[in-house]
Amino acid sequence: MYRNNDFIYEATSKLEQLINIPIEIDSSRQNYDALLNIRNEQFIVEAKSAVRTSNQGLVMSQLEEMKQNSKRPIILIAEYISKKATEELKQRSFNYIDIAGNAFIKYKDLIVFIEGQKKAKKEKINQSRAFQEAGLKILFHLLYKPEHLQDSYRKIAEKADVSIGSVSNVMTELEELNFLLKTNNKRVLKNTNKLLERWIVEFNAVLRPRIVRKRMRFLDRDFQNQWRNINTHINDGNILWGGEPGGAILTENLRPENFTLFTDLDLSEVARSLKLVPSEDGEVEILQKFWKNDLGNDKVAPAILIYADLINSGFGRNIETAKQILDNELRYI
Repeated sequence: MYRNNDFIYEATSKLEQLINIPIEIDSSRQNYDALLNIRNEQFIVEAKSAVRTSNQGLVMSQLEEMKQNSKRPIILIAEYISKKATEELKQRSFNYIDIAGNAFIKYKDLIVFIEGQKKAKKEKINQSRAFQEAGLKILFHLLYKPEHLQDSYRKIAEKADVSIGSVSNVMTELEELNFLLKTNNKRVLKNTNKLLERWIVEFNAVLRPRIVRKRMRFLDRDFQNQWRNINTHINDGNILWGGEPGGAILTENLRPENFTLFTDLDLSEVARSLKLVPSEDGEVEILQKFWKNDLGNDKVAPAILIYADLINSGFGRNIETAKQILDNELRYI
């Protein structure tokens, strides 16, 4: 299948001009995005359109896994890599090249470090509606419970809290993007691993920042250690643990240091129940619950949200827990 990785050639061509060293590219391998040969050293290429805050943790975990499973060096090639991501890549000794020719390559006697190169501006194209706010809510609803695919557009719209028009547009785009197959009697999601990865990236970039309500900290550290015993059912609403506490509940394999929670309760009720006080760098992050109440466990947020937070954190302990959740709670994906 054709993969739109043309930027690999653009990035390596730019680097070749800057360092005046020939770079050979082999993009015919089925198991890799490409192989690069630089001064008789062969690198396995992992291609990403962009590496930014929303997918940095995910990319780092993928590179780490590739590194563990290969004897050859790995090199990340991307159209765009954020400044923060380049710092972490260098710190973790991951090689990279971006489309402007900025690069960090350190392997045996080969050392290349270029920064400050600017990418030529390109005309912006419209982003797919499937990965904007309404589309992300619809996809969340369908990925978490694939049986909802067979519901009417009206019912999907009600459950995802979006318009019927949004559902229609997103379903059409999912077909065009090869993520949805419609037969005579049902709808089926395709390429679900790739769809989940893209949803996580866009969720963290587009939807998650819009549902962040407040950061707080525990007033009583002893109370923080007793978080599992906190009553999360309050009046007509509840508090659902996401991120690290959610992962701890699902796997019994994590001791939370940062606490993410989803709720539709007033902040004052949440603060009173959990003994919290406002703090810009607090360990508790409160997010708006954006889905209906018929999804899953009444103690934790849906597993797909917990997985998205853990895998995007970039922390090894969280990534291992995320993989457990993917293998168990999300194994259907």
